[in-house]
Amino acid sequence: MIIEILNIILDSAEEAFLAVGVFVAAVLLIIGFLNYKQSGKLVNALQKAKRIQPIFGALLGLTPGCGGAIFVMPLYLKGKVSFGTVIAALVATMGDSAFLLISSNPDKFLIVSSISFGAAIITGYIIDLLGIDGGFSKKREKRLDELKMDSKEHEKLHHHEVAHVAHENGDEADVLFHHSEEKKRGWIYRFTHGQFYIIFWAFALVGFILGLLMLFQVDVNNDLFIKNIGKYIGIGGTFMCLVYIIVNRKVIKKDELEEEEHKLDSLKETFIHDAVDVAFVTTWVFIGYLVFNLLVFAVGGENVIALWMMSAGIMTVIMGALIGLIPGSGPQIIFVALYGKGLVPFAALLANAISQDGDALFPLLAIDRKSSLTASLITTIPAIIIGVVWFLLS
Repeated sequence: MIIEILNIILDSAEEAFLAVGVFVAAVLLIIGFLNYKQSGKLVNALQKAKRIQPIFGALLGLTPGCGGAIFVMPLYLKGKVSFGTVIAALVATMGDSAFLLISSNPDKFLIVSSISFGAAIITGYIIDLLGIDGGFSKKREKRLDELKMDSKEHEKLHHHEVAHVAHENGDEADVLFHHSEEKKRGWIYRFTHGQFYIIFWAFALVGFILGLLMLFQVDVNNDLFIKNIGKYIGIGGTFMCLVYIIVNRKVIKKDELEEEEHKLDSLKETFIHDAVDVAFVTTWVFIGYLVFNLLVFAVGGENVIALWMMSAGIMTVIMGALIGLIPGSGPQIIFVALYGKGLVPFAALLANAISQDGDALFPLLAIDRKSSLTASLITTIPAIIIGVVWFLLS
């Protein structure tokens, strides 16, 4: 019994890294480089496009990961964009689960993105036409007064070293988004910014080669010159990912505005923060696979779980949308992983993609809980409608 459970844990770790994590790493590197090269140009365009802000908000949300949608939040804080633009960004974003879907089902990612983009624009404009604001505009000045500090004191406290995106150093957005106490650059900073990220990427490169060989039906544990190299790299890679997110305290809350700014500041920072992103996605995939495999072991077979999930019918769509209400990307990554195993229908995946807000909701949640709750509930409405319609028509 104990040996069987231990084997399930190790097999789940190997699969999470070699079958998913290494491909997510490849996608993240490409997208991270592209984001670095464009350096917030889309955000700058958003500020100038008053009448078509929901469209630009949807475009920012559509970019894989949470950074694009996160950059909309300080603009809303400053009153530069409408609440409808925020909603458009949140409807369009798939958060970090986008990386998993791109690497595992790129054709489905294109379909989901196209539908989410259309839904985001329509929902955003409807919100603005109805005059729904989320409630923050009336409290903006009061909130600023509560958190505002002397500009010199603020500068001394934070020592900002990178160019800001969507706001300036010392302005109202800077006060609200960077008003927390200075992050101490202790051993955690030295761990992530030292040589460990280089070791991590070297490990990911070897894993990526093994993952490609697996796609060509090569048994990486028996057919190569090092026996069980797949197990060593797969299990070791997942263990490194677990260490990475525990050290960085990123098990639940992940992206912040300041981290996204750092990614655009230099390629080194892009590599460093993308390593954490890969670790985050891989860890949650591992958790999803582990829970799934333990359930298979408990109930006596994968067919039992698949039959139960599929028999739930339209309820899986509702479940996908409701899971999307949970802030952060972790539960959403598990949901996409379950879709990859054929356990949930595409309509449920679509509903979850539209409903979820990824990590973009955290900055808004920190500023104003009412606005974040309103935004989260609003994005769930088109998710349920579109998901149910797709389910009934398919």
